[in-house]
Amino acid sequence: MAVGRILHSGGASLGVELSSRQGELLDRYVGLVLAWSRRLNLSGVSTEEEAARVLVLDALACLAPLPHRGTLVDLGSGAGTPGVPVAVARPDLHVTLVDASRKKAGFLAVVVRELGLENAEVLHARAEEVGRAPAHRERHDAVTARALASLSVLAEYALPLLRIGGVAVFPKARRAAAEVARAAGAVALLGGASGVEVRPLPSGGDLMIVRKAAPTPDRYPRRPGVPARRPLP
Repeated sequence: MAVGRILHSGGASLGVELSSRQGELLDRYVGLVLAWSRRLNLSGVSTEEEAARVLVLDALACLAPLPHRGTLVDLGSGAGTPGVPVAVARPDLHVTLVDASRKKAGFLAVVVRELGLENAEVLHARAEEVGRAPAHRERHDAVTARALASLSVLAEYALPLLRIGGVAVFPKARRAAAEVARAAGAVALLGGASGVEVRPLPSGGDLMIVRKAAPTPDRYPRRPGVPARRPLP
């Protein structure tokens, strides 16, 4: 099948070896996204091949910076990427899929159930709420988020969730150099290390990698909606 060939060749080019079982699960995931997209507007992809490249291969490109074992939060998970492919490829990580839309959270729950992902759970909540919750604040090893907002906003959502030494990984559909430069002050303010790393993605966009070097000030994240309306300079 085309999806299987794309995942096999694309995964190999990324240094990711998938078992036949993992390949089957990712194939089923692509099918679920395409079937549900018609109802929920989950993603702009319309074919299996496009979904495999944009939703899965870009997610597999997120694996290299992630820690061995630990917990990961996927913010604004929506169609489930990169969180679901990461959960499939890395059963050593516990993945929490977060989305503010009840309908999209419902879709994610279906995916977790249908794929039998024992290392994944779904949380219906806003990113700002999760970042202030004692159960999540500065307790996680990694955070991912795809195409959710600018880097300044993403950093305010993600860095409060990370313990010191944790990593935030953001795949973007476009080139990110200018965005990284604009967000340097916000990243530092929120406890991020200097020097955001940028790597190319299979789809042509960029992967931004931010490491947590210091505690995030208590006042961040700000109230729901404020980070997006008034991004940190």
